Amino acid sequence: MIRVLIADDEPMIRAGVRAVLATDPDIAVVAEAGNGHDAVELARRHRPAVAVLDIRMPGISGIEAAAEIRSAVPATSVIILTTFGEDDYILQALGGGATGFLIKSGEPEELIAGVRAVAEGAAYLSPKVAARVVAHLAATGAGVLAGRRSAARDRVDALTAREREVLALLGSGLSNGQIARRLHVVEGTVKAHVSSILGRLGVDNRAAAAVMAHEAGIVPPPEPLQA
Repeated sequence: MIRVLIADDEPMIRAGVRAVLATDPDIAVVAEAGNGHDAVELARRHRPAVAVLDIRMPGISGIEAAAEIRSAVPATSVIILTTFGEDDYILQALGGGATGFLIKSGEPEELIAGVRAVAEGAAYLSPKVAARVVAHLAATGAGVLAGRRSAARDRVDALTAREREVLALLGSGLSNGQIARRLHVVEGTVKAHVSSILGRLGVDNRAAAAVMAHEAGIVPPPEPLQA
């Protein structure tokens, strides 16, 4: 059973997320919070496998709550719920340890897929989120973000062919087990590849590696964004 914490300051959103997750018999919502502070405390108390956090909440934001939860309960994976126009917040959340990003207006099936993926240790970026982040980074013409596409390609090109294959599947939201089945290898081999990939790309987590995979253009493009 995948135990889930939901945190959003809008009761209707919480109810909607809870209703969607209730359609999966392997997922159980064990706690709900209306702000970031309560989300952190409930995560400490219930130790869920996954925390689904709104990116903006009263008190402390979902980004801050994600960082605190990851520090206090390392076994809890964090999914951030976002809306269009919050690209900068998504970039901050990447640094805070979130491993999943979903658009609130996305399909219900995507929420279930995201919860299952991060519970299994995968990074899950909604294709729309990935497209927004990559477009946002590409549009930044100065500072440390300039040239990210070129830098991403250079780093990815330095990987072995098998590592690039694993990274592309990781960027598509697959877990280690799913990648192993796709490539017909044992899961331990995939774990070793992922560890090597993170080190060679110079990133701390799978979500950041997934973004780099999208930046480098090795993940199949998502469907066109809908306004």
